[in-house]
Amino acid sequence: MPTPNALPDRADLNALIARFRDGIEGLVPSGARLGIAVSGGPDSLALLLLAEKALPGRIAAATVDHGLRTESADEAAMVEAFCERSGIAHRILREDGFAPVGNIQEHARKLRYRLLGGWAREAGISHVALAHHADDVAESFLMRASRGSGVRGLAQMAEIAPIPYADSPGVMIVRPLLGWRRSDLAAIVEAAGLTPAVDPSNADHRYDRSRLRALLAREPDLDPALLARSAANLTDADTALEWLCDQAWRSRVSTNEGQAIRIDIADLPREIRRRLAARAVAKLAPMWNREGIDGLVDLLDDNRAATLSGVKVGPIDGGSWHFSITPPHARHR
Repeated sequence: MPTPNALPDRADLNALIARFRDGIEGLVPSGARLGIAVSGGPDSLALLLLAEKALPGRIAAATVDHGLRTESADEAAMVEAFCERSGIAHRILREDGFAPVGNIQEHARKLRYRLLGGWAREAGISHVALAHHADDVAESFLMRASRGSGVRGLAQMAEIAPIPYADSPGVMIVRPLLGWRRSDLAAIVEAAGLTPAVDPSNADHRYDRSRLRALLAREPDLDPALLARSAANLTDADTALEWLCDQAWRSRVSTNEGQAIRIDIADLPREIRRRLAARAVAKLAPMWNREGIDGLVDLLDDNRAATLSGVKVGPIDGGSWHFSITPPHARHR
């Protein structure tokens, strides 16, 4: 394994390719094609280079051009040219008229997933790889900790999950680089003689992530690898809590033809109450955006009724919570 900022030699590159192959084969069905999301930055270019060597003839790539920067079209064209030279199928994905307001990065993220999901579905690709790595995990951990997130929010992003924000059932995202460092990926790209795109927002301190990236760079005691390990440990804790929640759902929940749900919450810890409440709301309101559950549980713990995403929730004598769909006419009063 190369040391940070050192170019890998041939033996190191072969070891890195073998490491990547071992990791991705545990996430993607044997022999399946793998989609690669490539922005043109160093992380995604390294992902493309590793996948090209580890899975020859099995990959296709796509670049989302949000059109938010004048350089983005040239960056997408650079990826396209590399893929053409390498014999890799590639598509540039755009949406005409995309002009987000408010949280621009969040809107861009949602568009990226939606376009990638549509591309994968059309291409017959079931898994799309993203280049998130250990430094990203560490940054996310600090960012969410600063906002008071709980176990699930602090946990490491999933290695494999359904692609969000996309009308693409069956398409999964995979993150095979979560155990890799940014410096390793940059060295792979440099060794290949490629010049990656540079997104100026990564150094723009108006954004939380860029400020935390700078903090990690100047504070040696904040080791990204150790922060990422903490996030991975919290993933294990989240899995254990979900197992307990499964047991509680089977033993504590009763339903009435899918129109009402009753939960016996007596003596349950708050986190289990919270998760059961979230499951009940999601079951009755599938389009719920997962926001507002903490405020709902606060009201219920205070023995007060509330409504969330069209679901009416109230405490019942005897230590139970009752969830039901609010009648349409009542929602507009």
